[in-house]
Amino acid sequence: MSRIGKLPINLPAGVQVSVSDDKIVTVKGKLGELKQQIDDSVNLKIENNEVILERVSDEKDPRSKHGLYRALINNMVVGVSEGFNTVQELVGVGYKADAKGQILELALGFSHNVFFEIPDEIKIETVTERGKNPIIKMSSIDKQLLGQVAAKIRSMRKPEPYKGKGIRFQNEVLRRKAGKTAGKGK
Repeated sequence: MSRIGKLPINLPAGVQVSVSDDKIVTVKGKLGELKQQIDDSVNLKIENNEVILERVSDEKDPRSKHGLYRALINNMVVGVSEGFNTVQELVGVGYKADAKGQILELALGFSHNVFFEIPDEIKIETVTERGKNPIIKMSSIDKQLLGQVAAKIRSMRKPEPYKGKGIRFQNEVLRRKAGKTAGKGK
């Protein structure tokens, strides 16, 4: 039995969940609406302000999807009621970030600035304070999309292990390496 899949999803006040005939789950809340197609190997029941997922059989495929769809629907419920946030910081001399509408302009030590278009579902804000690293704050109701965009931004200049320069998530712990030390001459 899936330990995650068998847990019920509690619905906060103001969140409504509905399932159409073609297995599309719609979650509506105060922040917006999300939809997700679920597989035929998982059934969804709504009882007493809780969503319960049950698998059709104990074969390998339905067992593997049981916890997956429970986690996806739970993320949808949390997203429409509270939302998700991510904060990234740019570490490096001359690294800058500037958001103009849905276009993020990054100066990352290349010979040119990098322009990145942010999807409309994500709200973006940049903070630049004197003496501190520039910060990129993003928020959305869709956890998958937010994580994908944050990973794409991070991939433009991953933090390197020697000086720690690059784009990193706030409070991310990096494994630092010691640099070369001068050899002893004989």
